[in-house]
Amino acid sequence: MRLRDWNKNLKIRLGAEALVNITFWMFFPFLAIYFTDSFGKNMAGFLLIFSQVFSVIANLMGGYCADRFGRKRMMVISAIGQGVFFVLFAFANSPWFESPIIGFICFTIVSIFGSFYWPASQAMVADVVEEKDRNDVFAVFYTSINIAVVIGPIVGGIFYANYRFELLLISGLLCIALGLVLAKWIDETAPQKEHSTLAGKSSNWVHFLKNQLNEYAIILRDKTFLLFIVAGVLVAQTFMQLDLLIPVYTKEAVDTQTLLSLNNWSFDIKGEQAFGLLISENGLLVALFTIVISRWMSIFKERNVFITSSIVYGIAIFAMGQTSWIWGLIMAMALFTFAELMTAGIQNGFISKLAPEHMRGQYFAAASLRYTIGRMIAPLSIPMTDILGFTWTFGTLAILSFISACIFHIMYKRFESQNVVKAVS
Repeated sequence: MRLRDWNKNLKIRLGAEALVNITFWMFFPFLAIYFTDSFGKNMAGFLLIFSQVFSVIANLMGGYCADRFGRKRMMVISAIGQGVFFVLFAFANSPWFESPIIGFICFTIVSIFGSFYWPASQAMVADVVEEKDRNDVFAVFYTSINIAVVIGPIVGGIFYANYRFELLLISGLLCIALGLVLAKWIDETAPQKEHSTLAGKSSNWVHFLKNQLNEYAIILRDKTFLLFIVAGVLVAQTFMQLDLLIPVYTKEAVDTQTLLSLNNWSFDIKGEQAFGLLISENGLLVALFTIVISRWMSIFKERNVFITSSIVYGIAIFAMGQTSWIWGLIMAMALFTFAELMTAGIQNGFISKLAPEHMRGQYFAAASLRYTIGRMIAPLSIPMTDILGFTWTFGTLAILSFISACIFHIMYKRFESQNVVKAVS
């Protein structure tokens, strides 16, 4: 599907979200280091887990609200909410006032608003794009995020240490601007029947909560979908470490090394610079190869792609924990990125196959539990390094990824049998 044939909503969002994402990635990869330096490894791990508990709840509510109140409304509220608390986060790291505790609270609330945004965002794509084109559209959005992952950390590596206040402030103002752009120029896409009865249902918050829990209970009784979430949570323990364990590991394990040397000129790198290089490598490879690899993967069975991706993730994360040599880390990151790209285009397409039209927002929200629960558990890796050391921590993450491959195999056996039964009936 060519970009010029896209729905107006998607074109506007692609450009506006790309700008916001670039600014966000200027400082986000360094937050694990910031909280670890401010609170210590154990407390930072606990606080990051604590913050994600609220994101899990918000994620489920976000999907429900996207189906009941509309995609546009939830995206506007979420973008402006993120912007306001990014601004407060900035002032907690300003030349006039500094408070890591207030910064952590603001980061938590920003994460909550983000959890409200993405289910509505993904459901909007499913609303306006035909099934045959969805994987390509999701892949383009994924690519735009990872272009930001290339540009953001490079710029952030230069400015973050001395200009944290300015970066956070700009990010907050851009999020508010995104909310205003969405409010003015995009249209609602949720089927009208989903939120036409809103007034009657939302007047009583007890009814609202009960109805929400009942509908998510229906989703979680879908055993195929539940297995998808469980496998996703396990494999998320590897790729969530990109902004948790990996920056801490590179800072402590990577000493000053020569990356390149020509005649009398050499380029040395260490610690945080090594992390900036790795995350930029990840973003660059994703930006260059997402669409190519997504189309390549489309010739294989989805089942084999999911299973192989989990295995490759496990090998990559294990290899990463066995070396502090910068070129070894670069090669491990390339393998890690390949595992990521294998499923980049097919994940949301698979969810949209399972989701009834009137529950798309909730299905996408429930599917995002892979990330919100995954991110809630993932910070345990930071205090684990004090108990097990880096080598065994990385090894444990690899084992979880291999287990997820087994669960994907079971899930697809169930999914394929269900399709056979439907075809016969």
